[in-house]
Amino acid sequence: MKKMVVCIMMLLPLLFVELSGAMEGGQVSAVVLPEDYDLYDRIIEGKFLTSQIQLVLLERMTVSRFMPNQPDSMTLAFFQQQEFFNGMVPQDLAYDFIGANQIPSRLEGQFQFGVRYRFVSGEKNEDVEARLAAPAVNDHRMALQSPSVLDRLAFSRVGRTLKNDQALVYVENRRRDGTGAGFLVWFHRHEQAWVLFDTEVVWTIRGKEDGDES
Repeated sequence: MKKMVVCIMMLLPLLFVELSGAMEGGQVSAVVLPEDYDLYDRIIEGKFLTSQIQLVLLERMTVSRFMPNQPDSMTLAFFQQQEFFNGMVPQDLAYDFIGANQIPSRLEGQFQFGVRYRFVSGEKNEDVEARLAAPAVNDHRMALQSPSVLDRLAFSRVGRTLKNDQALVYVENRRRDGTGAGFLVWFHRHEQAWVLFDTEVVWTIRGKEDGDES
């Protein structure tokens, strides 16, 4: 067991070098893995869905930055500086998460959270395309400001440990009124089931009546 730990620690610097090279060379895969959608579903069901929600708006492309209007992609330096989860995130998980989120990726209609959802592209185009997560009539007349509409969620790519026993996802909810929040969600795998282990608030923007906060 000790030999295995030593080997992993010796490989981490090499992993970081290879990851840095992939970032610089633009070799990061742009394909969202089918198994990642299970984690997205769990986040939506556990953090955002209520009994009133009938439609969820999802950004078609994944986000590759932590803060709204931030022009650059995620960096390991920023991640370490913020000490998310009190600095307890394993190094290989942090490396994989940052490496996977250097470029945006296209999400497909593989969500299974049981409520209708619509992909949107850009800030104002809500009628680009639609997908059904459960059998239902696709009603485009539904008011996007209605309490029955969750507007809108954007996800990062999923980062995983080398043993695939932990995972990390960034999700943000940016609303039409300018308010919203961004979260890091940390999963642990117990046997074959993924369990939501912890959540970290990355940023928040509140309404004027509550006092703006970022």
